[in-house]
Amino acid sequence: MKIFDRKNELNAFTLEERKKDHSIGLVPTMGALHTGHISLVKKALSENDLVVVSIFVNPTQFDKKDDLDKYPRTFEQDIELLKQVSDKIVVFAPSVDEIYDGKLESESYEFDGLDKVMEGEFRTGHFDGVGTIVELLLRTVAPDRAYFGEKDFQQLQIIRKMAEIKKLPYTIIGCPIEREPHGLAMSSRNERLSKNTREQADFIHSTLQSAKAKFGTKSATYITDWVKSEFEQHPLFDLEYFEIADENTLTPALKKQDNQKYRAFIAVYADGVRLIDNLRLN
Repeated sequence: MKIFDRKNELNAFTLEERKKDHSIGLVPTMGALHTGHISLVKKALSENDLVVVSIFVNPTQFDKKDDLDKYPRTFEQDIELLKQVSDKIVVFAPSVDEIYDGKLESESYEFDGLDKVMEGEFRTGHFDGVGTIVELLLRTVAPDRAYFGEKDFQQLQIIRKMAEIKKLPYTIIGCPIEREPHGLAMSSRNERLSKNTREQADFIHSTLQSAKAKFGTKSATYITDWVKSEFEQHPLFDLEYFEIADENTLTPALKKQDNQKYRAFIAVYADGVRLIDNLRLN
């Protein structure tokens, strides 16, 4: 397995691959890899000759320094895990100075309001940081396709918007959420949960499934109130937000419209750890 920490060295390698007419996939990660990440890597491997997996904990997308400091860093384990998957994987693990050229700051984007709701309302500057690092990685790797998990569905839509605004010629592909056996959406943050909390975390997904069942006959307002009531009665989980929104615009649904796709989005605190999830409703 080849591991690069310098952009020029990675560029030289990918240029040689291009000369062989090899396609390149990109899977951006912040490390602490789990089965969800590996599912993205396998999808990328099935559609490309070579896959670049970036491992970089991006400071500009954290609105709380404590969250950045606590983010798990397991580089050696990540490398061993990737080696078990394929020999067609290249790892790009730059330093902060390398990827940001010594200027650690976010670009300011106009995401047509996609960044103002849900996560954007609670995490100031988060999506500018996401857009900045993803644009830097896309321009550095210049992949044919880039792969992102649907657990961060709002982020996925914002990345698509960023690529559209910047006229980046790379295909952005969303991949289904991978879940733990009890239903909790896979996340590097799950490692910070106590055993008891993790075992009971199916409550989040089961609540989303119940909301989906009600969506056919109940209003968005009714379902939102019901979800809030359910969480108020649970001792382990604190609801930050629950929203039913249009899948494309992320606009909160006031009234269900025919021929529109909707998703339920949720953010919950457990053991001081912030967890997010979503589920397509129709």
